Amino acid sequence: MTGILTARPVPARSKAFDLLLAGGLSMTFGFLAVAQTGLGGVLAFGMLVPLIWRRTHPELVFFGVSAIAVLQWLAGIHLMAGNIGLLVALYAISVYGDHRFSRIALIVGGLGVLMATSRYYNGGDWKQQITMMGALGAVVFGVWAIGERRRTRGLYVAQLEERAAQLERDRDREAKLAVSNERTRIAREIHDVVAHGLSIMIVQADGGLYAADQSPEQAKKALATIGDTGRASLTEMRKMLGLLKQDEQPELDPNQPRPQPGVSSLPELIDNVRDAGLTVDYQVTGEPRDLPALLGLTAYRIVQEGLTNTLKHAGPGARTCVQLDFGREMLTVVVTDDGRGAGVAPSSDPGHGLVGMRQRASISGGTVSAGPKAGGGYEVIAKLPYHLPTGGEQ
Repeated sequence: MTGILTARPVPARSKAFDLLLAGGLSMTFGFLAVAQTGLGGVLAFGMLVPLIWRRTHPELVFFGVSAIAVLQWLAGIHLMAGNIGLLVALYAISVYGDHRFSRIALIVGGLGVLMATSRYYNGGDWKQQITMMGALGAVVFGVWAIGERRRTRGLYVAQLEERAAQLERDRDREAKLAVSNERTRIAREIHDVVAHGLSIMIVQADGGLYAADQSPEQAKKALATIGDTGRASLTEMRKMLGLLKQDEQPELDPNQPRPQPGVSSLPELIDNVRDAGLTVDYQVTGEPRDLPALLGLTAYRIVQEGLTNTLKHAGPGARTCVQLDFGREMLTVVVTDDGRGAGVAPSSDPGHGLVGMRQRASISGGTVSAGPKAGGGYEVIAKLPYHLPTGGEQ
């Protein structure tokens, strides 16, 4: 609850209006009250001048004006034109004041009606007195009710404005979150491209260096593979980095979506890895089916990351097997090798590759498990349901 001594913020235009209102009422009804009641009319100015602060301190203004009205009643001064200040103050507290003080003000107004009729309208019969009491009570209650209605409407408008502002904040927050998610996805894509391409280039460079003296032709082939892999990786990375330049990125044609690799691209990926010197067995079981773009991309990247890890950790002479099982409810992707990866001491940091695989699988509603397999080697198993979870990325 706002304290009655605390000034409420009021626009400068409203302050100017209140100054003109109080000044106009004082000049009109104040001097009229002086003419009606003589020196007692000075009290009228005490009821009208405080209206300058009717918005900033509505409670103080109302109870101050009411106190002056009580002095008028005690002095026996008849009702005068300056009493209009009571109604203006009552309206102000019902609109701008605290709700509980507004209720008290209505009670004070009702007591004022009883006091006025008992003092100023006690000469006639009881019917006339009741009629006058009802008329004054209707005026007081009507002024208060109009103020309450305006307060309620103002609160409703303020709630609508706050709701609209909250919706705008939510929209901006969701837009920023979408941008953040997209940048995270692009970062994963860049990691996959760079890590896979560099792994192949390193293996080819090592092989070319070893064969440079004994088999120049093999060394030339390795150098050619390094160049092709580097150019392909650089081209794909440039495409993805271009997405980060959103201010310069033209609006994409919805009829020409950006192509993404999928399960159909796996044979080409495996051929590139074979050219790097890794023995890869590719097996497909079950009845192949068309997959959603996200699911196909997820399967492709998991295989790519699994082969990259094999190139980096399995050691020379390792054999790798990639298996795709098109089951009834889900696609199962298995990448295994028989190298020395199982003997490598586990790290407290699982690496961006494994984290990326798990994130991709979770977005598609699937799971990924990775670790050493019995008998040696390493194994990655991903289970990807065909139907995306509700609200998943499309």
